[in-house]
Amino acid sequence: MPPFVAKASAVTAQNLRFTWRAGCPIGPAALRLLRLSYVGFDHRSHLGSIVVNRAVSVQVTKVFKILYAKHFPIHSMVPEEAFRGSDPVSMVADNSSGFNCRYAVSSGQPTWSVHAYGEAIDINPVENPYFEGGKFQPASGIKYRNRNAHQPGMAVPNGVLISAFASIGWYWGGRWTQTPDYQHFSLTGG
Repeated sequence: MPPFVAKASAVTAQNLRFTWRAGCPIGPAALRLLRLSYVGFDHRSHLGSIVVNRAVSVQVTKVFKILYAKHFPIHSMVPEEAFRGSDPVSMVADNSSGFNCRYAVSSGQPTWSVHAYGEAIDINPVENPYFEGGKFQPASGIKYRNRNAHQPGMAVPNGVLISAFASIGWYWGGRWTQTPDYQHFSLTGG
């Protein structure tokens, strides 16, 4: 396997035409585009991109270095910009992503998602779906509803993925009892 590659660069509003707009809780200057190595489901090295808050970019790089060393498979990793900011379309594509200025999926008063701050990452949404209202999102994630039947790319307790994020103090959304979000990792736990 080639050595792990990590490179951070600034982003501009032009780079975030579909995922950022005026009124978002942080601006492009607070974000970084990380180009990181990852191991694909084909067991080969790939270079992907993810946008995160610059304040967490070093910690996020550490996580992906651990995942790469442990050969944890990731299906795809491109910014949600490639999906015109559509989280559902990104999930269907089994894309791992970070920043997207959007509201949290919840009832009641709209509140910003932790993704809107660049302090949350979703990994392998098909293998790690979000469960809400009796439905899996994306729908193809229903194949992975049995969380005890561990398969490649899944977030499992005491597994590589959850441990890697825990090493930087991030929390796993799969621990939520009412609406488990198996793909979600965040600094705040929300």
